[in-house]
Amino acid sequence: MATGKKPGKSVAKQPQPVALTAESLAGVEAFGGLGVADRGRIASLCQGRRYDAGQRILSQEDEARDVHFIVSGRIRVTIYSVNGREITFRDQGAGEMFGELGAIDGAPRSAHVVALEDSLLACMPRERFWEVLRGYPRVAEFTFVRLVKLVRLLSERVFEFSSLAVRNRIHAELLRLARENMHDDNVAIIAPAPTHADIASRISTHREAVTREYQLLSEAGVIEPGRGRVVIRDVARLESMVREVTGR
Repeated sequence: MATGKKPGKSVAKQPQPVALTAESLAGVEAFGGLGVADRGRIASLCQGRRYDAGQRILSQEDEARDVHFIVSGRIRVTIYSVNGREITFRDQGAGEMFGELGAIDGAPRSAHVVALEDSLLACMPRERFWEVLRGYPRVAEFTFVRLVKLVRLLSERVFEFSSLAVRNRIHAELLRLARENMHDDNVAIIAPAPTHADIASRISTHREAVTREYQLLSEAGVIEPGRGRVVIRDVARLESMVREVTGR
């Protein structure tokens, strides 16, 4: 449920409790393929919590170990440097999950999470999450594959930070977003699109560098920036540009 409100400083207040049903979890990827009865049993193990746009969901070093499934809305995972600079890891939307790392290893939270939009979450205690993993092989398989993808993504980012210039890191981030939002074989529509400041935060640069590179890509016909969205007009060309500097 998007409200159009832009997230600013995260708000510290209590979420609104919401009753969950099997239907609530129908769009959650981890439970894809499960029947209504199984989703109903899993829903009974969760607490529904509604967060307003801009509201803090988790704080770094929190001791809570719940796993969160996004029923609706969008969230952002970030950390802050010593001097207060925000570094964005990723945005996640309806159907995705977060918090599974702390539930698996029992360590404190490694990042902050804030709601980008009004969001409904299904929150499952750590002990119940382990019960579900043991009792539902399909959910366990999904979780393991997701963790592997996360490791691969972080490995890609380490490589890019270590070896690519800023403009190439911008291209690589746009390509990641394009692959997640393909419209046809060679066009992607990213909507809502991250702001220039958001992209800068993800790749450790400043907003002006992103704005400058967007302008160059637009003039070259690779992208078409718009209000609240970005159209990648030539995904193949963007892939070629990234491959030239990464060899991949």
